[in-house]
Amino acid sequence: MITKMKKLTFLVLAREYGTFLETLRDMGVVHVIEKQHGAIADDALQADVAQLGRMKTVLAALPESQTAAGTDAPDAAAVMERYDAIMADRAALEQKLAGVARDRAVLQSWGDFDPASVERLAGAGYVLQFFTCPLKAFRPEWVERYNAMEIFQDRQKVNFVTLTHAGETVDIDAEKCMLPQASLSSLEEEAAGLSARLDAVPASLESLAASGVPVLKAAVAAMEDKVDFSRVRLTGQPVASDSLYLLEGWIPAAQADEACARLDDLHAYYELSDPTPEDDIPVQLSNNRFARLFEPLTRLYMLPSYQELDLTLLFAPFFMLFFGLCLGDMGYGLLMIVALPVFTKLFQLINPSFSKWLVVLFGASTMLCGTLSGTFFGFNIYDLDIPFIQKMKELLYTDNSTMFTVSLCIGVVQILFGMGIKAVNLSIQCGFKAALGTIGWIILLVTVAVCALAGIPFSSPVVLALLGIACVGIFLLNSPGENIFLNIGLGLWDTYNMATGLLGDVLSYVRLFALGLSGGILANVFNSMAVGMKPDNPIAGFIVMVLIFVVGHALNIFMNILGAIVHPMRLTFVEFFKNAGYTGGGMEYRPFGRKTGIAG
Repeated sequence: MITKMKKLTFLVLAREYGTFLETLRDMGVVHVIEKQHGAIADDALQADVAQLGRMKTVLAALPESQTAAGTDAPDAAAVMERYDAIMADRAALEQKLAGVARDRAVLQSWGDFDPASVERLAGAGYVLQFFTCPLKAFRPEWVERYNAMEIFQDRQKVNFVTLTHAGETVDIDAEKCMLPQASLSSLEEEAAGLSARLDAVPASLESLAASGVPVLKAAVAAMEDKVDFSRVRLTGQPVASDSLYLLEGWIPAAQADEACARLDDLHAYYELSDPTPEDDIPVQLSNNRFARLFEPLTRLYMLPSYQELDLTLLFAPFFMLFFGLCLGDMGYGLLMIVALPVFTKLFQLINPSFSKWLVVLFGASTMLCGTLSGTFFGFNIYDLDIPFIQKMKELLYTDNSTMFTVSLCIGVVQILFGMGIKAVNLSIQCGFKAALGTIGWIILLVTVAVCALAGIPFSSPVVLALLGIACVGIFLLNSPGENIFLNIGLGLWDTYNMATGLLGDVLSYVRLFALGLSGGILANVFNSMAVGMKPDNPIAGFIVMVLIFVVGHALNIFMNILGAIVHPMRLTFVEFFKNAGYTGGGMEYRPFGRKTGIAG
């Protein structure tokens, strides 16, 4: 559900404005309506925002450290300076190592020789020159005329040197090579040294993080306090020749009385009022413990607008069921609960806000849905001739044909449930008359479904009466107060949309059956591979079988968990939210308060 909000309007003397904002920040319950033009125009604020961004970048780049900062810890500026120095040194080392690698590649085909020996030859009046040419272009007469000596040869080219007297011109059809002024062995030694220095960079970052991360975290929090305070300060609108400041904000209705009592003690002028439809009201979700676990999914899409229903609690049971059907293996569900820390980390890679208790719920749902197929790590336990297992099979086993039908039925139920929510939303926001068109569609669809399943003839008077009521709502009451011909036209348009869209929406739920089936098939394939590919040797066979089993099921679990998150999200955000008339776009409630005990 969404917390009810009250609007606060303040009028503050200019000389008391700073003190008033400090008090407002200490209260920590008022969401101040910020004016964007103030944040853009202030140079000091822009500098603080840039500094905050810089500190967050460095903090994110450093490895996490739980070490508390000591009394001799460096300040944030020193930490960032040291980080910049390490990064600059790493960039220089990488660039130099790349240059050495290029030189090594050039010398590989020439061998390891000392460039100083070439210089000694030059001092003795001999010139050693390096050439390369296509293999077919090499001329034997070069050997006799210029003392050419082959150094390297492959299928395409030949590398060779010439040894001539100083001042003698070497006139041959070959490309002259300018080699690095270093030996191959010295370059390899230099590359090893550079690589060792590069390998030491992570240790330097870890050392810096031990003392720097706590300092940066405190500095980031303090700077965030300062930036928030500056933004709110600039938000105040000067009035009455700049002698007063006008400030507006929002406060949860449940906390309004306590806040007003404190404001009365300050003798501050304020006005508390109810929101109007034109207001952009911040949204604070207030759900029970179960629904709070699913709030990250709502936020992943978007928060509801203040005027509509929060659907978190309403889609949470469906989402949990969808996940279980998509994964659908008792063993996988049990493993998720037993190895909870591992799977919590895996889920938090998808969304860091996912809780371990959400993983427990997903695991439990997977185990329950796995009883429908009877699979346990790809094995069908219903093949075991055990009385208890066979009793479970009689009660719970569902074949593929039935699972296909169940998936479609779940889709129909959720879509109709969403349409019911849409009717409630319209009644709350626009009055009951605005929901009559949607109610007409619900009556029509439910009546048709019941008649089709129960075999009730459509000629029955009760059925005809219900269909007549539905048609009145759909074609005549869909837009109360509008022209009747406009209503009929809108009704026909809605009919076209329903006819083309509803079937596709329902068929989308087949993915619940398809993902569960594909995951079970893959699990069975890995089991067959583990048994069929093991060697005859008992020890080696056991090791190979276990490796294939573990690696195969690990891949299957990873892929299917991704699918079991993504596809239910798609069904929720597209099919359910669309049919529920969910608009979203709410602004999150962010009270103006302190992030640290440091005054800004």
